[in-house]
Amino acid sequence: MNSFEFFAPGSVEEALDLLVQKGDDAKVVAGGTGLINMMKQRLVNPEVLIFIGKLSGLDSVSFSDGRARLGALVRHQDLVRSSEIRQALPLLAETYGHVATVRVRNFATVGGGLVHGDPNQDPQVSLLALNAEVVLRSKNGTRTMPLGDFMVDYYETAIRQDELLVDVLVPLPPSGAGGAYLKFLPRTADDYATVSAAAVVALKDGAISDVRLAFGSAAPTAKRCAEAERMLTGQKPTPELLRSAAETAKDLADPVSDGRGSAGYKKEMVPVFIRRALEKALERAGGSGNGR
Repeated sequence: MNSFEFFAPGSVEEALDLLVQKGDDAKVVAGGTGLINMMKQRLVNPEVLIFIGKLSGLDSVSFSDGRARLGALVRHQDLVRSSEIRQALPLLAETYGHVATVRVRNFATVGGGLVHGDPNQDPQVSLLALNAEVVLRSKNGTRTMPLGDFMVDYYETAIRQDELLVDVLVPLPPSGAGGAYLKFLPRTADDYATVSAAAVVALKDGAISDVRLAFGSAAPTAKRCAEAERMLTGQKPTPELLRSAAETAKDLADPVSDGRGSAGYKKEMVPVFIRRALEKALERAGGSGNGR
């Protein structure tokens, strides 16, 4: 690991000042579970590290206007343990509980995980299915964008060099909605998934009134399945419909071969896990998981 300057600003404003002053030489670090590992492997070699892990005001969860506001410095394990999150957004607590190990979850932050841009991580899949947005702040002001627009490519996001991700906004699902997150693990429970999928479903009079689907680990970013959602909305769930809708997600998959599976295998598994996530979400929404 190369030598670097280290700064620990005492406020968000001070951190933003440093980002402007240090320019492209600077990297922001909070929990360090992603960046520090990449530095150890010499994949990135920043000349300046700006540590924001102790900044006040970014480490809390609040609810207003029908949505949850997750501060960027909220730790993964905080969401797993939070009774409020388990009650209002159980899919979120479930998903963050799948991340690596308790030790990692006690350090990793909500904002840091998203800025890291790793398409194999768990949270962005469910956050996509929950219609999450990110709030980015710079000296010039604040902007909010859908998570789907924030994720650009492998380890690449839309954050600008002079910005901090300060909040994640998550709308509360419709009353009675069911959600599910599934991942296929080829090895140990703390490994990345071969394929993962999330579903959020609400029913009205036996038909699907609202549905959001996403998958991860099989494309340069997590992907939302708009065509499948369109096919399902307003329809009564049947096994054939769930299968057909899930199959459309295969067109969005663009995986790479690695130790967790071949590209071809991953592509075939995407609709399988989309369908299974749908079935589980339907069960939790009060429908039948098999569509009957």
